[in-house]
Amino acid sequence: MRRTVALSVALLCIGAGSAIVAAQAPGAQAPDTQHEASAAPEAAAPAAPTKPIDAGTYAVRLRDLEQRINELKEQIFRSKARLSLLAETVLEGVVGGGQAVILHENRMSQSYKLVRVVYALDGAPIFTKADEEGGLGEQQEFEVYNGSIVPGEHTLTVNLEYRGHGYGVFAYLKGYRFKVRSTYPVAVPEGRVSTVHVVGYEKGGPTTPLEERPAIRYIERVERQVRPEASGEGDR
Repeated sequence: MRRTVALSVALLCIGAGSAIVAAQAPGAQAPDTQHEASAAPEAAAPAAPTKPIDAGTYAVRLRDLEQRINELKEQIFRSKARLSLLAETVLEGVVGGGQAVILHENRMSQSYKLVRVVYALDGAPIFTKADEEGGLGEQQEFEVYNGSIVPGEHTLTVNLEYRGHGYGVFAYLKGYRFKVRSTYPVAVPEGRVSTVHVVGYEKGGPTTPLEERPAIRYIERVERQVRPEASGEGDR
């Protein structure tokens, strides 16, 4: 009986020792859960940094966008004004009606660059143009409006903006802005054409301050309206 018990204890000790040796063998390794968990965040690649836009490129894009917006505004304002005037003509029941022609003339010196023009007739914008490069000032004359209008008294509003332009001792003019606003009553008789020349000029003399020189004057002429059927080869 004692031999049987001693033999059983010996077998148990041998089995436990074999298990410990197998666990400590070089080929047996416990799973590295910590390494597997930390591998997931490292797999995500960092986002590529966005390249910043330099100031020059941004300014060019902004100027192009502003020019496109101004062109769209001009088209909308002119279309709206013409539709408004046409609606008034129809509602008033005027058959003959009248016609208004508005022309802008630039007689400013090279010290002033025309960069913005806004015309309104009876409060409705009929012409808006902006050009920071000074292209407007290079045109000695351009048409603002030419169309039918209800006979009677109308109010023409003109807003002009100039940018100083100079060199040498007058280089400081580049940082100046000059704005001129003026209104003028336009009389349009029935069956007549009223032509208004809006002239931007410099008033005063050499001693007049630069900010007081930009001015506007008006030259109006009323003529008999010529019907299309009445014009012939000899009228051209």
